[in-house]
Amino acid sequence: MDWRIGRLGDAALLLEFDGGIDAATNARVHIVANAVAARRAAWIDELVPAYASIAIHLDDAALDGHADPLGDAERRLHALLQELAASPAERAPRCVEIPVHYGGEHGPDLQRVADNAGLTVEEAVARHAAGDYTVAMLGFAPGFPYLLGLDPRLSTPRLETPRTRVPAGSVAIGGAQTGLYPHAGPGGWNLIGRTDLVLFDARRDPPTLLMPGDRVRFVAVGGA
Repeated sequence: MDWRIGRLGDAALLLEFDGGIDAATNARVHIVANAVAARRAAWIDELVPAYASIAIHLDDAALDGHADPLGDAERRLHALLQELAASPAERAPRCVEIPVHYGGEHGPDLQRVADNAGLTVEEAVARHAAGDYTVAMLGFAPGFPYLLGLDPRLSTPRLETPRTRVPAGSVAIGGAQTGLYPHAGPGGWNLIGRTDLVLFDARRDPPTLLMPGDRVRFVAVGGA
């Protein structure tokens, strides 16, 4: 397993994996993140997996009194990774279906995506809904999932002028990525549809509907 440990400020470490942004590297990220989380090490406060890295926020109280807390945490993490390298525990990913109303008022940029790909709207919807997606990471806004697996033909440049308000639940394409807006707010991705599912609710446990490593399938429930 090719990885390196760096420091992220004065209270966190960054575990980076070689391989770039791709599905295989991202799968390794989530295998390791799940395995580390399962150990419930007292010195780890929070794990934040991304495309090809994991931010590891440290518990100050657990490391209090150490002359070099970050150095001690690096040594502990290195030992833990060596332990996991042979046979990391893999959590079977969930598969979550997302019903989507494609096009019309729900997806005002669907025609633009189709035109950019040289497809009809119906073909663009079919390709998007046929994808096998993985939640690579959460970011930008609480609960916003960045998904790997978009059909390359549907890759569409972001809007030159972002919208000041994107409705919650919007399904969008930005470059080679697709994702969902959990909250109403500004955004520059191409809106192709919308789901009625609540993607983020602070009263839920966990508050996010989708978690890193989950598989996602979009299901068309309305015509374009």
